[in-house]
Amino acid sequence: MPPAAAKCVRTILSIDHSKIAIIKQPRVNNQIRISPIRLIDEKGLNLGIVETYQALEIAKERGLDLVEIAPLAQPPVCRIIDFGKYQYQKSRQGKGQKTKQKITEVKGIRISLRISRHDLETKAKQTEKFLQKGNKIRIEIVLKGREKSFQFQNLAKEKLQEFIQLIPVEVFIEREIKREGRGFNVIIAKQ
Repeated sequence: MPPAAAKCVRTILSIDHSKIAIIKQPRVNNQIRISPIRLIDEKGLNLGIVETYQALEIAKERGLDLVEIAPLAQPPVCRIIDFGKYQYQKSRQGKGQKTKQKITEVKGIRISLRISRHDLETKAKQTEKFLQKGNKIRIEIVLKGREKSFQFQNLAKEKLQEFIQLIPVEVFIEREIKREGRGFNVIIAKQ
């Protein structure tokens, strides 16, 4: 392989494919190559199965575009519509769906093995506020120094159970108590 070809190969192999965005746009007018198609007019009436060139002529007569709506259907479904208006409606539809989505956050509460009862109660009240807002809670108990030894691990689990019992609202354990990193954690959510 000549040196210039080797450089080209190296350049091609160094492309970061995770940053390539694929924008899927529907085919419009002359981009539609498949024939025959099922045609729907601007009022939503089914005009039946027609050849693509006939559908293009009908769209041009009405001063509108031919847009492929369902490319995977047999035969593909195309609609006579103003393409700009179609794009606008799709963008508004997407924004509407985003606003209706409920985003749940995972809030973190960190306690230690030597935490006092009053501090546990205070953190339990804060946990209740998070749960009322619809968030999930990740309760973490951090072990330091000698606390990491086996004899203190049961005490840490008991402290987590005690904390969960102090929470004033009904909760369910989404992920059981699990050893991670410097301690234990559990994820809870409101029932």
